[in-house]
Amino acid sequence: MVELLITGLVANILVIGVSFLVLNWASNLTITNAIKVSTVTQLGKTAVGFSLIAFATSLPELIVAFIAALTGGAPLSVGNVLGSNIFNISVIVGLAVLLLYLKRPRRAIDSSGSNGINVIPSFAKSELSSIEFGLFISSIIPMILIYVATATWVVGLILLFIFVGYMYTLSKVRMPSENGGVSQEEKKRLKRYVYFTILGALGVVVSASFLVSSAVGIAQSLGVPESVIGATIVAFGTSLPELTVSLKSILKGHSGLAFGNIIGSSFVNITLILGITFFVPAVLGSPVTMNLSVFQNLVIFSIITNLFFWYFLSREKIGWREGAIFLFIYIFFIVTTVGAM
Repeated sequence: MVELLITGLVANILVIGVSFLVLNWASNLTITNAIKVSTVTQLGKTAVGFSLIAFATSLPELIVAFIAALTGGAPLSVGNVLGSNIFNISVIVGLAVLLLYLKRPRRAIDSSGSNGINVIPSFAKSELSSIEFGLFISSIIPMILIYVATATWVVGLILLFIFVGYMYTLSKVRMPSENGGVSQEEKKRLKRYVYFTILGALGVVVSASFLVSSAVGIAQSLGVPESVIGATIVAFGTSLPELTVSLKSILKGHSGLAFGNIIGSSFVNITLILGITFFVPAVLGSPVTMNLSVFQNLVIFSIITNLFFWYFLSREKIGWREGAIFLFIYIFFIVTTVGAM
């Protein structure tokens, strides 16, 4: 019995190690090709992050939504969506800024006496409007749902229309070329760049899934309660794709791509994922009517996180202090959530 336990433990550790290697490779593949897609299509890094990468990295939430629609577990999907949105902004942005601060040479101090770190890129007007619209939708829809209190298939259909309509609008916006134009050879390679971007994002999702499964296996073998596993490892795992791609994008100097992915994922979660959660059960003949007031704590923290992000964007400054505020918000969220159980 002990030998089987040790064998299983070793196997899970090896899977975690391999998963981290694949996660690193896949995230690099995603970022490299996403930048090429943004250049060739002239959509801009933010728009590519908001649409292509955000949709791919939101696959765990999408899978949870479909399973919930088929099994009657809609509350799980709603909680997962709101929790992921809080994590995406507070932890990813906060962690990225603090890592940049720790990596920065101590002698690199600007004239104001600070470390000069600021992860907000120089957004073009259309890119900033995408970020602001995504934040607006991610904030206003949960507020409306709490006010309405009851969600039905009609709500789901409206959310799906919002998702399709804005994705169509976003696809029509073009950014001026940075290098005076794109060669015909690069245009011919566009399909390949898109293919490798999606392939890399899927690789991130799959490797994250294996990593989480092995982590759950280790936790179970050590006797950790399932409630604790669900609230920590599984919740973290559904946001791991966004964390990996966005964190590496910021550290590589592509903040526009990361911000597009972070806010785009929140937009996808609130519109597409919740839309599926409420609408698909009605199509299957078992419509859902859900009282959303039970998610009040999640909605409040989601709005707080979005408002802070909006404020920092308006100031055009997210340094280590702002990063620390984001991480404090998430820690406070975890403490209050666990304390309410």
